[in-house]
Formats: sequence, structure tokens, C-alpha cells
Amino acid sequence: MTGATGYLGREMCWALARAGAEVLVNSRIAEKAEAFAAELRQAGFAATPAPFDVVDEEAITAFVDSRAGSPLHVLVNNAYAGVGGTIETSNSEQFRTSYEMTVISANQILQATLPLLRGAIAESGDASVINICSMYGVVSPDLRVYETPEGSNPPFYGAAKAAFIQYTRYAACEFGPEGLRVNAIAPGPFPSHSVQEADPQFVKTLAAKVPMRRIGSAAEIGGPVVFLASSLSTYVNGAVLPVDGGWTAW
Repeated sequence: MTGATGYLGREMCWALARAGAEVLVNSRIAEKAEAFAAELRQAGFAATPAPFDVVDEEAITAFVDSRAGSPLHVLVNNAYAGVGGTIETSNSEQFRTSYEMTVISANQILQATLPLLRGAIAESGDASVINICSMYGVVSPDLRVYETPEGSNPPFYGAAKAAFIQYTRYAACEFGPEGLRVNAIAPGPFPSHSVQEADPQFVKTLAAKVPMRRIGSAAEIGGPVVFLASSLSTYVNGAVLPVDGGWTAW
């Protein structure tokens, strides 16, 4: 699981651990990966720190080499870090960085882990890649929701996530014949605890745009991840599963 120590990443790890997986906890900060892996182990689950920067190809290769011979049944590409903005306020470097963090990193990790994923297929007949995309890879944000241009959900994020959705479909078609399923989850409004505490009016505005009239709880991302990771979804391939309370159904 890349981006495992973030707001949604932690919940996905807990869900997979409870389902019986050994979780490889990735963070570019080794101390964070080690601390969260220790937290999972203390709770009685199997977890191993996987500290590397997802945009560092050499670091990815070094970690995967350290796992040589160990089947990898599930790969979750979740890492992302960035800022807000609009087309008018953003710059080219932000577009490059967002694309590299999202699509290029996922491609590098998939290429590096293919032998481990194929090892899982040889063992059990199935392996799963889950790409965490966004509803903003499907629809545009409503800029009226945000108070400032700098605080808006940025165009480089949506463009990268839209590309990630297409990458998911391409990978599903390329690797489907050998039993490697590749799917995407497109989360909706899941503002972090800090945002909820700092700006309750913003949260209320977001909730009003959701057919279910509420924001998502971080724990609600876990079930869809476990579904796509498990044998319950062995004929699901190339899908983009919205987890957005119906936001994109309006």
C-alpha cells in the first residue's frame, strides 16, 4: 500500500489487515512506515514497513528486490501529495509533479512488482492492483465550494487522476489475460479530521452536494478496497468504482 500513513491510507491498511492480509506499509518517511507497521502488529495483525519514495525508481527496485521470491497478491497505489489551485494560479511544475506522483510512480511500481504479482498468480490464480483515483478524475470540482483559488481542488490533480483512470483501463486489458486484475476506486468527499475541525462550514457545503447529504467517513473506503483485493471480485477488471455517496450520479 503506497501512501499508507495518510488519512485514507491508514483506514485501507486497517481494513486489509482485518481481512487477513500482511500489509506492506509504504511511506517515504521511514519512521512513519515503521511506527504504523508497529501499530498494526501491536493490534495482532501482520505488517511490514516499506519505506521508499514512490517517485524514486531506484528505491522502488531496491525494496522489490528485498522481497524477491515473496508473492504479492495485492498492490494498492494510493500515494499523492500536493497543493490547491486553479488553472490561472497553477504552474507547469505542479502539473508535472502531480502526474509523476500519480501515473509515473504507479507505472514504475507495477513494472517492478510484476514478478511478485505473477508469483501470486502462480500460487493462487489471481492477483489484484487497485489504483486510488478520484471523483475529480471523472467530473470537475465546483469552484464555488472553495473560498480562494489557492484553496480549490486543482486542475493538475484532476488531470492526473483522469489519466490514472485511463491507465487503469489500459493495464486491465494488458494483464487481464494472465489473471492480473487492475481496477480503480474513485473516492468522493473525504475531508480529513483537521479540515473538518478547522472549517465545519466547508464540510457542510460539501455534504449538501452529495445525494446522501453527508461527507464520507474514512472507514468507508476500506470495504471497497477489501472487495477488489479479495476473491469476491475475481471477474471485476478495468472497473472504476465510485465511493462518493452519489456525487457523480447527479
